[in-house]
Parts: sequence; structure tokens; C-alpha cells
Amino acid sequence: MDRPLVALVLAGGTGTRLYPASRSDRPKQFQSFGRERSLLAETVERAGFADETYVLTREAYVDGVRERAPGVAVLTEPEPKDTGPALAYAAHRIREQVGDCVLLCLPSDHHVEGDFRAVGERAARTAAETGGLVTVGIEPSRAATEYGYIKPGAPADGYHSVDAFHEKPDAETARRYVEEGFYWNAGLFAWTPTAFLDAARETPLAPLIERLGDDPAAAFDAVDAISVDYAVLERAENVSVVPADLSWDDLGSWDALERVLDDSDGNAVLGDAVTIDAAGNVVATDGHASVVGVSDLVVASFGDRTLVVPKEKSQRVREVVAQLRNEDAF
Repeated sequence: MDRPLVALVLAGGTGTRLYPASRSDRPKQFQSFGRERSLLAETVERAGFADETYVLTREAYVDGVRERAPGVAVLTEPEPKDTGPALAYAAHRIREQVGDCVLLCLPSDHHVEGDFRAVGERAARTAAETGGLVTVGIEPSRAATEYGYIKPGAPADGYHSVDAFHEKPDAETARRYVEEGFYWNAGLFAWTPTAFLDAARETPLAPLIERLGDDPAAAFDAVDAISVDYAVLERAENVSVVPADLSWDDLGSWDALERVLDDSDGNAVLGDAVTIDAAGNVVATDGHASVVGVSDLVVASFGDRTLVVPKEKSQRVREVVAQLRNEDAF
């Protein structure tokens, strides 16, 4: 390309659905989940082909980011308000510091295997050539209900236009989406800072865009928390999707770990555990756990906290976190 490629790694969330491994002082991206290094460190390495790498995080996590990803540039968002405000703020700051470039935006807490460099470079090249917004679409390996979907439109050179974005479907709809050639929406994006900020000016992010140059804190106060999908991508006219044949998972909840952890006598186990007459469980601990005579449970024990929930209801961990936050105990 005729301009620098800048990797922007988003690392400001906590990963609440992986409580109690993830808590306010030990967010998901700082965890390794059985691998040698943290998810953040692996993401930064995955983006190593970029000319520069920035990590966007919250103030409380800056030291943790620098410990796990030394050498990257660190941006601190004024307030965590989801990916819409975060990406607008980062685009503004990076344009100030780097100038004309292409941003490759990556979540810091995903599991990815395959030739990510080829995918990332193709997405960045598409963003530079089209002058629009680019999202990466993962070719589905199953009819997942926990991901959003992208309906591709007309094909071009290595990408498609986007016909529509679809929210997380029910099981029957997910099967139809896969049969019709839809892609998973992985939250991986590429665009120039100017293209993104221009697209965001006619969206709910407009009050933030207008104030970013003067007072970033006031800019964040002027908008509600909103994802970049809702705020910008679903409203923009020039949006493309680059297909990606990667082994990908967002590790969003405890049942997702079953897809990436080693099988131990019919259970997915992270840490030191004994399982007897038990099957289909996800067992995760930083101490020791014994699971006897049960099936299809999540048993997660970290520090002084323990969670037990049926695997099929693992999304309800959010309810636990909400109650703990109300009690200032998260």
C-alpha cells in the first residue's frame, strides 16, 4: 500500500461472561486460558506485520497492557462506552499522530488460527482501494446462534459488498444463514481514519465527532454507549466484507472454551481437576476442582469465587455480574 498499516487492538473490556476468571481487576484479555501467553499478547503478535501497533484500553489497564505487550503505543479512552465511541476516538488520535494510514482493528480477546496476515492485508488493501469501511467475515463452521451474521452482496476482487448485517439468530435462522452463504461477524475491521470519521458524522456518534478535537472527555459525555455495528456500519453506504477461512472463536462465554480446550475423559478441563463419572462439563480453576456424577455443567473456580451453571445457560453469567456490580463486589 501507499500508506502505513496501523494495527489497533481493542483491550478495554472485562469479559464479564467468563466470570470468575475475568473480573474488573483481571480482564479476559490478560488471561491465557491454557495457552502460554495472554490473549492480548497473542493478538499483538498476530498483528506483527503492521507498520505500527496501538492498543486502546482504559486507564486501570494501562500497566497490564504494557506488561503483556511491551513496545506498543497505548491509547487510553476517556470512558468505556462500547466500540463505537472507542473506535472513533482511536481513529482521531491515530490520525493526529500518524497521519494518513489504514487502520486494522482487532479485538484483543479472540482465538484465531490460520493465515491471519493474508486476511488482514487483504482487508487493509480493500479499505485503501475502495475508500470505504471493511469488515472481515468468517466462513462459518457451524450454525452458531451466538454470533451476528453478514449477508454478502456483489463480488469484487477478493471481497463482496455488504447487503445486510443480521443480529444473533435463533437456531433455525442460523442454519438458513449458513446455507445461504452468510458470514460470521467477527468484529474485525479495516478503514482509513478519515473514511471512518466521515461515515460517523451522520450517526449517533456525531456529537462525539464534533467535540473530539477540543475535549475528549466532553465528547464521550455527549453520547451513549453504542457498538460500532449499530452506530456506523449498519448505516454506512460503502461497506465491504472480506471473507476469511480462519479457525476463529470469540471465547465469549464458558461453553465456548469447550471448542478450544483439550478433552479430558469427555470434559473440557482448564487447570487441575478430577472428573469421575462426569461428562460434557467445562471445568476451569486456578486451584483444584473435583466434579463427580454430573454432566453438562460449567464449574469455574478462581480465587475466592466459584460459579456453577448448566452449560446451556452459561450466558446467564451476565446476571451474576450485574448483581455483583450493584453490590460493588465485581
